[in-house]
Amino acid sequence: MKIKKRQLVWLVLSYFIALLPWSSTEAQMITDAVSWEQSHTNSADGVVTLSFKATLKQGWHIYDATLPDGGPTPTSFALDEAKGVKLLGALKPSKEAASVYDPNFEMNLRWHTGSVIFEQQVQIEDPEHFVLAGDLTYMLCNDQTCLPPTRLPISLKAGDLTTPLEMEAIASDSSSEEESTTTVESEAANFTGDIWKPVVEEIKAYGDTTLSATDNSLLMIFVLGFLGGLIALLTPCVWPMIPMTVSFFLKRSKSRQAAIRDAVIYGLAIIVIYLTLGLLITAIFGPSALNDLATSALFNILFFALLVFFAVSFFGAFELVLPQSWTNKMDAKAESTSGLLSIFFMAFTLALVSFSCTGPIIGTLLVQAATSGSSLLSPAIGMLGFAVALALPFTLFAIFPNFLQSMPKSGGWMTSVKVTLGFLELALSLKFLSVADLAYGWGILDRETFVALWIVIFFLLGIYLLGKLKLPQDSDLPFVSVTRLFLAIISLSFAVYMVPGLWGAPLKAISAFAPPLYTQDFNLYDSEVHPKFHDYESGMRAAQSEGKPVLIDFSGYGCVNCREMEASVWTDPKVKSIIDDEFILVTLIVDDKTKLPKYIEVKDGDSTRKLKTIGERWSYFQSQKFGSNAQPFYVMLDGNGLPLGPSFGFDKDVDHYVNWLKSGLEEYRKKQQ
Repeated sequence: MKIKKRQLVWLVLSYFIALLPWSSTEAQMITDAVSWEQSHTNSADGVVTLSFKATLKQGWHIYDATLPDGGPTPTSFALDEAKGVKLLGALKPSKEAASVYDPNFEMNLRWHTGSVIFEQQVQIEDPEHFVLAGDLTYMLCNDQTCLPPTRLPISLKAGDLTTPLEMEAIASDSSSEEESTTTVESEAANFTGDIWKPVVEEIKAYGDTTLSATDNSLLMIFVLGFLGGLIALLTPCVWPMIPMTVSFFLKRSKSRQAAIRDAVIYGLAIIVIYLTLGLLITAIFGPSALNDLATSALFNILFFALLVFFAVSFFGAFELVLPQSWTNKMDAKAESTSGLLSIFFMAFTLALVSFSCTGPIIGTLLVQAATSGSSLLSPAIGMLGFAVALALPFTLFAIFPNFLQSMPKSGGWMTSVKVTLGFLELALSLKFLSVADLAYGWGILDRETFVALWIVIFFLLGIYLLGKLKLPQDSDLPFVSVTRLFLAIISLSFAVYMVPGLWGAPLKAISAFAPPLYTQDFNLYDSEVHPKFHDYESGMRAAQSEGKPVLIDFSGYGCVNCREMEASVWTDPKVKSIIDDEFILVTLIVDDKTKLPKYIEVKDGDSTRKLKTIGERWSYFQSQKFGSNAQPFYVMLDGNGLPLGPSFGFDKDVDHYVNWLKSGLEEYRKKQQ
């Protein structure tokens, strides 16, 4: 779904203006475009007629139940968690829809204005234990904007019926469960060859290395954690503690060797404390929750709000402080004990005292580890890197105490570090909002909106570094240091670099964070590659009819590396021409939360499970047919679903990708001959 950009930008700007201290305007949301009246009737033999009457405000329209593919969301009704019922026929409007050419979607669409009643019939099959639960999905637009697809729920039980039932239970062979469920085998019908057949061994026979490649994401998470620890050292809560703590060890110990030993134990205690925190996060979330974090709307919106909260804290609006009693108790424990236990309580005191500065950094790190890590140990590995960086200077300065003299003194520069981190937190938060927006198709934060917000954030950061923007916690800046000047140049240059992205420039430097190029409405560039299909069966039909090989692209809305491949590799003219001219490109989104019209029943070991969303279907298909669950994942197939070479993963080397595509074309021609 697309929303006109000028309307969306105005809404976003109005929201931020409303937050400013001089504005008393409240943010307005469109809530009165339609009013609904729900009713139902039923016959004695269990046929329920659900009625949804929509009364639309002047200028607004609601889309019909039948629309062409690639357009807006049609009005539809689906059962959800229903029992003992099934749908009878399709959703029917009370009047004929108007057929209008819509320039926004560049197609003929059907919609209703004024007032319209949608009716859906449902057959009750179990008169005693049925649950009729479902929702009407609809989308509203006017000449200026569109609202996100909305669900109107309805739930009925036996006590809600208008007419007593005079019927017996209908045999289970016509139950809604079977009506609303299909099987994987039926999905592959009407094709030459078994297009769902697993081909893992065939891919490996081509010398595939992607399937067996070791995952290096844990190393990257450790590196990110280590960098986060180094940044935490520069904050006003930690930096002054280094000389104080090291001096304490040197004075308390009878020899330099003892001081070094105590400092090493102190550093190890810091590592143990933060590593334990990471392990607790892993244990609390568990395996299924960590996998769902990547695209769950709830978690991504929560992370978005959390990072904005941290950014506001870094800007000086408030300070995150743990209860003073905690710190006092740890400090008292450290003074009243001796030996190793005393050192451990000192490390715990540091963790509590520095929380106001390290808390936002740790929170950001855990968010990134939970959503981008492929292992349950990701949060623990991230915390290990953070703790190693945090503990390192205490040990090094104890070994080489003379280096303490060369340490920069505490001052206003540490406040500038916190504010700079606040701007970066704010920019990163938009990534999580974008993931939720893409996965659920809300259409509120597409590419140019995202880029516009990043331009503003980094422009303001550059202005702040030059001393032209002052926050409450900042001290007077008599002059701009060379370091601040160069950082300001970098930030302002980065903002200018992103400006062409408003018109569709690829912006490879931020491709891992920005929404995909296809969400760009106003695009003057034609370098991006667009998939011909988002459905595997449709792509295979086209391949068999056109005599072309298929390029399957397993992608995800929350896949950072997918965005990098699309912006860095697919925009290359050589790659684009080969994909557009020689292949049928099919992109399958494994985290698409759109519900399937019919559940798909699959075998999972000795049990069966149901795939309820498009993303679940393609995720299962990838693991079942290709033995992989990583994205991006590319594989070339012939019209019978057989591989034409090894698979291809994340590799931004354009020549490697071109050679891989050409090898698949060569293999396809050999098979044709």
